[in-house]
Amino acid sequence: MKTAVPVHALWAGFCALSPCHAFVPSSSLSSFGGHTGVDGRTAASFDRYGHRHDCAYGAAGSARDKGRRRAAPSRPRAQGDVSMGLRSAAKNTWKRARGGGKGKTRSDGELKEGIANFYDKSSGLWEEMWGEHMHHGYYVQGVKPKNMEHHRAAQRFMIGRSLEWAGVEEGGAAPKTGVDIGCGVGGSSRAISRRYGTSMTGISLSPVQVERAKTLSEAAGLGDKCKFQVADALNTPFDTDSFDLVWSMESGEHMPYKPKFVGELARICAPGGRVLVVTWCHRDLEEGETELTPKEEKLLAKINKAYYLPRWCSTADYVKYFEDEGLVDIKRADWTDNIQNFWPAVIRSSLSFEGIVGLLKSGPVTIRGAVAMLLMVRGYKRGLVKFGLITGKKP
Repeated sequence: MKTAVPVHALWAGFCALSPCHAFVPSSSLSSFGGHTGVDGRTAASFDRYGHRHDCAYGAAGSARDKGRRRAAPSRPRAQGDVSMGLRSAAKNTWKRARGGGKGKTRSDGELKEGIANFYDKSSGLWEEMWGEHMHHGYYVQGVKPKNMEHHRAAQRFMIGRSLEWAGVEEGGAAPKTGVDIGCGVGGSSRAISRRYGTSMTGISLSPVQVERAKTLSEAAGLGDKCKFQVADALNTPFDTDSFDLVWSMESGEHMPYKPKFVGELARICAPGGRVLVVTWCHRDLEEGETELTPKEEKLLAKINKAYYLPRWCSTADYVKYFEDEGLVDIKRADWTDNIQNFWPAVIRSSLSFEGIVGLLKSGPVTIRGAVAMLLMVRGYKRGLVKFGLITGKKP
């Protein structure tokens, strides 16, 4: 499973509320100059982040994009009917959710079943439109992407940038073994394996994701290096001290007991190994505060209801949980500003006819995600929702 209020779910949900006309100002999707990648370097620099690719930047990529736009089919009458039906369904869902912030708390079993069902139904749609990486991209502030390939490169860059920030390569010893908690369709596992030669094991609650991860890894020639299985991140089947790298990219939000989650990550981490959690959090509490405001709690509760999420925690809470487990060299970061360019791209991709048809095939679960999409945007603008990183070593 992935991501944190999963980005592919935000995309699918937005489709439900979007009329088929463009609604993102062109200024929010302004382009790079020349042939520079999302990190301000050439496209070839992304190879060292664990994924072979041939990015087409600049004029070539732009021409292909323009060609696709010219070749796009004209909007048929049925498409307008579909759009109106989706908006009507989303409007009704929105009305039901507006007062739903104080609804019944879901049990652990209900959360697990809901999460698995959600990803079973929506992962194929995301992969079809966005590829194997089910998480946000990392963007250097002030540099905006020009086309879809830039955004996919930013997703790959997120993996390498996170590994570098965490100090995984410090000392020159690459991790021999790693576990991908909430592996999605295995994109991160394959990228890490390519980068270091690491033997990766990925887990997800979604059987559909696990089978797809196996298929993609075999096709990439990494079937012997990347293994996947259905498992619960709070009760993994692994022995203590099993992995040099414990990786969780945008999956921690789904964990109902964050201290137990961190405890399990620390348990399966080998001595000298590193735990890295990249996750959506709520803001840190101010001095003198003991909890979020009632208004903030209500907003998060509505998001939780739409996405089968438990209570959130802050990055500061994660640091405490790391300390409680005896991890050392702990550090944290806030990359909220570095991921915001991804949102306009997600919105833009949702406006295609293919996206709307895919949403219909995925079913009503993703329509409910439209509510969370709007609420997530609200939380971000209010400074409530944060994109945090936390890492530490096991002594």
